[in-house]
Amino acid sequence: MGLFDSLAGAVLSKVGGEQGKMAQIAMDLFNQNGGLPGILEKFQQNGMAEQAASWVSKGTNLPITAEQITSVLGSSVVAEIATKFGISPELLSSNIAENLPNMVDKMTPDGVVPANPGNLLAALMDMMK
Repeated sequence: MGLFDSLAGAVLSKVGGEQGKMAQIAMDLFNQNGGLPGILEKFQQNGMAEQAASWVSKGTNLPITAEQITSVLGSSVVAEIATKFGISPELLSSNIAENLPNMVDKMTPDGVVPANPGNLLAALMDMMK
């Protein structure tokens, strides 16, 4: 784990509660998948291009189910992250399904994926205000 990840973890642990846990999960998810572009590509490659595009665009965000999250990310990845945070894989995939569309939407306010998505921690903290 790099210095940034350590610092981000320390900051997010201060947030506490469910929001802090979801922010840490999001950090892990984005870090493991190449950031925002990598996450979006993963969904596009797994038949969820329309959903991913809706999260980036300025229109309504299409929903995604917990089962679709598990299918796209892989059950082993979901299980690994869930174990790390002490929750069930079902709860993890449900929480990701509930929060990912809005998170991507907030990270792409102009309706496009920025060439340099910048500081994920800053975006997550801004979303928690």
